Amino acid sequence: MKVLQILPELNIGGVERGTLDLSKALVQKGHKSYVISNGGKLEASLIASGGNHISMPIHLKRFKTLKLADDLCKIIKEINPDIVHVRSRMPAWVTYRALKKFKKNKPIHVSTFHGLYSFPIYSKVMAQVDHIISISKTVEDYIKTTYQVAANKITVIPRGCDLNEFNEEPLTSEWKFDWYQEFPHTKNKRILTLPARITKWKGVDDFIELINLIDNPNIHGLVVGPVSQSKEKYFKKLKAKVDALNLQNRITFCGSRSDIVNIYKLSDIVFNLSKTPEPFGRTTIEAASVGTKIAGWNHGGTKEILNELFPQGLVELGNLTDLKNKSIDLLSQDELRPEKNTFTSERMINSTLKVYESLLRTDK
Repeated sequence: MKVLQILPELNIGGVERGTLDLSKALVQKGHKSYVISNGGKLEASLIASGGNHISMPIHLKRFKTLKLADDLCKIIKEINPDIVHVRSRMPAWVTYRALKKFKKNKPIHVSTFHGLYSFPIYSKVMAQVDHIISISKTVEDYIKTTYQVAANKITVIPRGCDLNEFNEEPLTSEWKFDWYQEFPHTKNKRILTLPARITKWKGVDDFIELINLIDNPNIHGLVVGPVSQSKEKYFKKLKAKVDALNLQNRITFCGSRSDIVNIYKLSDIVFNLSKTPEPFGRTTIEAASVGTKIAGWNHGGTKEILNELFPQGLVELGNLTDLKNKSIDLLSQDELRPEKNTFTSERMINSTLKVYESLLRTDK
């Protein structure tokens, strides 16, 4: 089996990591793996694991990017893949136009809906394929209602994390020493963590309110995530709110961190407080994998994950009093732990391969 995956770039991210993991699994099982993207930090890893990479500026969200369809058509004909799998909208438009040029031997066309896309006209191309993979039931419902897609054309395959990376091994003394050197005010505190980039819909303001409502100096809040240049103004508003509530010593903005696994382990509770439904909620499964309690609003992908792994952490959407009471209750139960994480990379990869194999059998 030959599989061609097409995505914007190969930099760090959930979509990119999933692409790399699938490519590696394909090669290990004796298949051929090809990826078209603009390249990036994970390109070398892809090639080292046996995948083939073809560079193309397919990431640019410009009308002229559609002109790449002729070149892409030639490449697809040269590779002659069994499956073409698109994972993003602009690459999907180019691929759609390229496959339209096929008179015969057209490969099976698959897409993955990684989100609840807010621009239906632009996003409809993701539904104009032979089969759709949805990352959650929440996204599946969105696809059905927005694009009137039949249920048998969609397969739900939740995202997954690598249990080798997100493991329950104890923190090393070296890491703890370095952490407390950098953040001494977190020592001997109960840690509540919100892993989220700084943007309005991720619920950082609600997290600040939570720390304020609990009103316990032994509780410390961490917000772990990057601040893009376009969000600097909003970030200043959040810091002003922290100052106004006199929480400077009880909330730390850590920025983007490469040691997020260890921060999950350090935490007593990890939260997902996104105001709009998460398509999935990767940070929630990552925290559960290391054995840390998780909590979040009862909607979207977060609700699906918590229902399966830790229903004790479900909180009525937008109810800050319920969030406070739930947090205090969870902190009082040290023995409480999530169920063993079933949202794994292995499950995701095997399920995807089964979809490919089923489509190929049906196509014969």
